Amino acid sequence: MKAILITLFALVLSACSSPNIELYKSNKPEFILSEFFNGELSAHGVLKNRSGEVIRYFNARLKGSWVEGKGTLEEWFVFDDGEEQQRVWKLVPNDRGSYDATANDVNGTAEAKFAGNALFMKYELQVPYDGDIISVMVDDRMYLVDKNVVINESVMSKFGVDVGYITLTIVKKSQD
Repeated sequence: MKAILITLFALVLSACSSPNIELYKSNKPEFILSEFFNGELSAHGVLKNRSGEVIRYFNARLKGSWVEGKGTLEEWFVFDDGEEQQRVWKLVPNDRGSYDATANDVNGTAEAKFAGNALFMKYELQVPYDGDIISVMVDDRMYLVDKNVVINESVMSKFGVDVGYITLTIVKKSQD
């Protein structure tokens, strides 16, 4: 009986685990950060509460630049209620074949892992909430669907409980 319970527990835990980035390694087009996040981009998305109800939507202007393999991604968000936020990511290649990513409203350093057309990143974000600032964990999953479009899905959690979801599309402006 004990072996059955342990097996069931292991199955439940594995069902809750998220997919490994390596599952996408043969997917095309290949997501190369310094190519996609270079120049002018725009983002358009929705924020859902833990029940899946859309509670906010936003548009953003992004600008990426690279110097000697290190990237800067500036983001300017405008929400439907007029709130504005700015985030500046710094992306530095590391010896693990990924990037260390930091931002003005992120605690610590995130690791941006990529394989094939996918980019995964987890980090602790400082979010304005009800007149205060709270920390939430963000699990970002980005998928390059063509050379000019990324679909991004994010799960936000607090104390291991999902509290919100973000879905957005990032579009690279034509360099013509």
